Amino acid sequence: MSSDTPGGPGAHPDHATLDEGAAQDLLRGICFKTGPPRIVGVELEWLIHDQENPAVPVAQERLDSAVAALRELPLSAALTFEPGGQLELSSQPAGSLMECIGTTAADLAAVRASLGRDGLAPVGLGVDPWQTPHRRLREPRYDAMEAALDRAGPSGRAMMCTSASVQVCLDAGEEEPGPLGYGRRWQLTHLLGAVLVAAFANSPFRQGRPTGWKSTRQALWADLDPVRTLAPTGGFPPREAWAAHVLDTTVMCVRRDEGPWDVPEGLTFREWIRTGAPRPPVRADLDYHITTLFPPVRPRGHLELRMIDAQSGADGWLVPLAVATALFDDPEAAETVYRTVKPLAESAGSAAAPRNPLWTTAAREGLADPELRAAATVCFETALTALDRMGADKAVRDTVAAFNDRYVARGRCPADDLLEPGALTALSRPTGPAGEPGTEPHTGRVASA
Repeated sequence: MSSDTPGGPGAHPDHATLDEGAAQDLLRGICFKTGPPRIVGVELEWLIHDQENPAVPVAQERLDSAVAALRELPLSAALTFEPGGQLELSSQPAGSLMECIGTTAADLAAVRASLGRDGLAPVGLGVDPWQTPHRRLREPRYDAMEAALDRAGPSGRAMMCTSASVQVCLDAGEEEPGPLGYGRRWQLTHLLGAVLVAAFANSPFRQGRPTGWKSTRQALWADLDPVRTLAPTGGFPPREAWAAHVLDTTVMCVRRDEGPWDVPEGLTFREWIRTGAPRPPVRADLDYHITTLFPPVRPRGHLELRMIDAQSGADGWLVPLAVATALFDDPEAAETVYRTVKPLAESAGSAAAPRNPLWTTAAREGLADPELRAAATVCFETALTALDRMGADKAVRDTVAAFNDRYVARGRCPADDLLEPGALTALSRPTGPAGEPGTEPHTGRVASA
């Protein structure tokens, strides 16, 4: 739903130099825009594979031709591409869950058809199970991002080039306290987020081998930078906590109109303001800096839930979208799920997500962990009831119920299917019935697709 991708170009710089007070005021003013929750959006990332030989990299010329055809489509969503060639669809803000699902499903149908004419398919997996990281986009911002993340190890390149996700975008919530208050919702995201990681874990392989994680994607994100991927800490109210976090996180790069971008080491945005070197920062630099922060939940006026692996099947993507929207935006469900996940704070401890024991267990074990399984069971049952109250149609409710029956009720996640003997070999065979290699569709198709 946002207009940028991580590392995207951001707004055009203006000429007003920022001081520290102005930067704090801007951050507090734009991070949580409050009001009754009503808007929802989704950002879907997809790996692009050959339909007949998905384990073989797609040639650059072939991908370029397919991309050119996709750019001609009259899509409602914004179409962008990640450094490794992953496709991303960012929906327009929708006034209801069903509107969001309907427009996104229509866009996906057009994308699948276009790619299919080139023998390609969009594939929903959290991490490419075969490919080594290979950057296809050569632009100054990605050169700078790669250089900055390489300082912490190889996980940055793997994230940039081989990962894919479902990002759910929801309103920040009401100013007043209560089930829909933004403070409660902010707290809820960092506990329920671990349950969503576990329930939708879908990336147990990397470069042809099991990694020991149900969500290798989440493990990569937690590992790629010491601070950039963390939730704010310090026990401050949400606005103050986020403002401090943004200013005290290191600057990934300093943009230039020409030539390579500077990649300073150890320079926080606060220090950049105070020193004015290598040049004084302006408002557009702050806007851009925010897009280079990758916490599990990023406040951009609305809340971006960034912790969910891409999902397999023709309509697997709508399950996390529907479940998260129901649990956050239905007042009764929000109260129930808050009481359900609040005890998980003890397992999380004092460390920030996603580097605390709760999130690590979710990524490593999925719903094999009894505590996470119990929480997920209540959350999905609550979501199904809330979806009925919210007017979700039968096809959507059936799709969520099928996922619940297949995975959550059995203490499993999609990664467990991939870890079955011979599953990766089957995944590398020609296209399965859902239009993705070796996958099966969830029962209950979206009628609007």
